[in-house]
Amino acid sequence: MSDSAAAAALVTGYHKLKAALSRRIVGQDAVIEQVFIAIAAGGHSLLEGVPGLAKTLLVKSLADAMHLGFRRIQFTPDLMPADITGTEIIQEDAETGRRKLVFQQGPIFSQIILADEINRTPPKTQAALLEAMQEKHVTVGQQTYPLPKPFFVLATQNPIEQEGTYPLPEAQLDRFMFMIGVDYPSRDEEIAIARSTTGAALPRLEHVLDGPKVLAFQDLVRRLPVPDHIYEFAVDLARKTRPASSEAPAWLKPLVSWGAGPRGVQNLILGAKARAALHGSYMVRLDDIIEVADPVLRHRVMTTFTAESDGVTSRDVAKRLVDDLAKA
Repeated sequence: MSDSAAAAALVTGYHKLKAALSRRIVGQDAVIEQVFIAIAAGGHSLLEGVPGLAKTLLVKSLADAMHLGFRRIQFTPDLMPADITGTEIIQEDAETGRRKLVFQQGPIFSQIILADEINRTPPKTQAALLEAMQEKHVTVGQQTYPLPKPFFVLATQNPIEQEGTYPLPEAQLDRFMFMIGVDYPSRDEEIAIARSTTGAALPRLEHVLDGPKVLAFQDLVRRLPVPDHIYEFAVDLARKTRPASSEAPAWLKPLVSWGAGPRGVQNLILGAKARAALHGSYMVRLDDIIEVADPVLRHRVMTTFTAESDGVTSRDVAKRLVDDLAKA
């Protein structure tokens, strides 16, 4: 398949996916687009929102419509790493009668993993996801086991209830390509939700995409050309988030304790590539970088107590940096 045909298939596949999801999910168009951009770029996403906004339903419906393997892991304080990755058990060989260790796969061995309420489990268990998310394999004992392709972790967390939670450390947050905010629906959307969810059972979704198509989309996104000034914009944007850098503006230094690293730059470029392809463009534009800057930077810019007391969020900092840099 030529690149032009693959690009057309990507756009068509995305619109079919949106149409399928609309049978279960009301609104949330921006969230669906950002999740699909991350998937097309081969990245993981962290969905943050209060309970009852259909975060879990969205991920489950996405797996159904994409005909991918799906497992939900409910993160709790007593969850152990082996509950995620799997464990070795002793079994007796039917032929020799000798006992041997056999690896029993955990729920991580699927294509779409819903890590529900990921901040409710201790750091030791959260860290069990690190290797899987970054390396796409799991090591148990002395053996390494590859995960199926494609492989995505879509995690959720509640930003309000903090009692009994374990905030994700920066190293874990950085593994997520996007942090996606899930907001309340509009009044009309909420009426539609009430109608659709209090009647008959939710409809079954037809399979509009599959694993090989997703892998082909990822390959296409990687090959999309990026002009030099887009690379420069992404690098300059990330460097300005670092308060210790001489390139950071004076207003940022008292507000930010830590900024985005090189992985942030990589995700800005990959996210912009995926968004450009999704909108039928054969080249990344400045608008693509600007649109993905919020989900890429909001969990990589760590604000200070001064910022919190002034009501300034990482999103506010990122938006101001993008606006200033775009005008320069």
